[in-house]
Amino acid sequence: MRFFRRSLIGLLLVAVTLGLLAMAGQTLRAAFEAKLAGGRPGQPARERVFSVNLVTAEAVSMAPTLTAFGEIRSRRTLELRSPRAGTVIALGEGVEDGATVTAGQLLLRLDPADATTARDLAQSDLARAQGEARDADRALALSRDDVAAAEMQAELRQQALDRQRDLEARGVGSTSAVETAALAASSAAQALVGRRTALAQAEARVDQAATALSRQAITLAEAERALAETELFAEFDGVLSGISTVPGRILGANERIGDLIDPNALEVAFRISTAQFLRLIDQNGRLLPAELTAALEVSGAEIIAQGALTRVGAAVGEGQTGRLIYATLRSAPGFRPGDFVTVRISEPVMDNVVALPATALGADGTVLALTADDRLEAIPVTLLRRQGDAVILSADAIAGRELVQELSPLLGAGIKVKPVRAADAATTDTASAAPVASPVAASTGQPDMVSLTPERRAALVAFVEGNDRMPAEAKSRLLAQLAKDQVPAGVIERLESRMGG
Repeated sequence: MRFFRRSLIGLLLVAVTLGLLAMAGQTLRAAFEAKLAGGRPGQPARERVFSVNLVTAEAVSMAPTLTAFGEIRSRRTLELRSPRAGTVIALGEGVEDGATVTAGQLLLRLDPADATTARDLAQSDLARAQGEARDADRALALSRDDVAAAEMQAELRQQALDRQRDLEARGVGSTSAVETAALAASSAAQALVGRRTALAQAEARVDQAATALSRQAITLAEAERALAETELFAEFDGVLSGISTVPGRILGANERIGDLIDPNALEVAFRISTAQFLRLIDQNGRLLPAELTAALEVSGAEIIAQGALTRVGAAVGEGQTGRLIYATLRSAPGFRPGDFVTVRISEPVMDNVVALPATALGADGTVLALTADDRLEAIPVTLLRRQGDAVILSADAIAGRELVQELSPLLGAGIKVKPVRAADAATTDTASAAPVASPVAASTGQPDMVSLTPERRAALVAFVEGNDRMPAEAKSRLLAQLAKDQVPAGVIERLESRMGG
């Protein structure tokens, strides 16, 4: 027991000693801090100042660009089908998939043996019908002569009867003579009726012959049409698609052979939202004939065609939304039906607007403007358009103000900032480096132009000329752009990305 009691007393003394040492250390630390502070009271925390990039809101008039994606179609596409059943005995010269044909060119010929036989039989039947018609005409003429002769004989018999009756009335004739003359007159009248019956039959025969002749003429025309349908010709200038027929193949009636597409009558079909559609119609709901550009990217370049809006789809398809718009392309070399293109439409001009990067607009519909004492002020604005990485705002409340170009969670109304303006930024050597296109310039359709050094221009020209997969039209257009003093930055970027620059 004495041992445990002394152990507990020792532990207590150790704990008290450690506590005294801790108090001494704390006292020394406070003394050193007071000495370092020089005995002055603590200073308040300094206000943080953030550096922000500013852009001046300039009110301008601009035509927004509506971007959509569409498909190239042909306004004249003809399905080629076999007009009759038969065996293909020959194809036209150069008739194959992708071949170009002209209007009236022979595409294929079917075996005409059966059609020729039917035409010859129809001609023979027509000749027989013509002979029957001639016989009927001659028989009708003879029947008319018989009727005329019978009428003359009946008239003579009647005159004889009248004379006998006159003689009898004067008492010089006999009753038997009158009766004989009456019987003769009756026989002549009956003969006249028979001749008239024969005439009616002859006239009916002429009508039947004419009907038979007409039917045989129709049969001959049908046979000749069947013979003509053994050959298929191109209805207009175009390009053949899906042709797989070869000589010796047996085709069924109306069997599909391929398509004939007119490459010079192209249009683009694209779908936009209902809100976007409302920007492209007038007060009466009619579609505006707005200009557009259809672009197809090929080997780092763009094949571009100009066109205009023409019509709107009649109905919204099942499971679809928005509106289907059709635009006619005026000249579209290099395009083919089925190409997926980017469509850029110029909307009506908007006045008194400001184009800013999308990062300048907050989620609450406000922008941050710089005040006279370098602090930020939140200003509500009206959003008119979003296009690409830019927004178009109404300039009523922010015209001429300096706005924060990029918002962050650290910025807000009342925050003091250090303004960084474009004029204060470090300049770069434009002769050796291409400037990056701003979001506003890229979204409004105005590309940045770059001046090239001779070495850089020569490298780009050599890459374009050495690219064998690039179409001739695109290559000539790129070389023409590279020959100018100012070249679009987008073209340079695409080319250098493919040449490893």
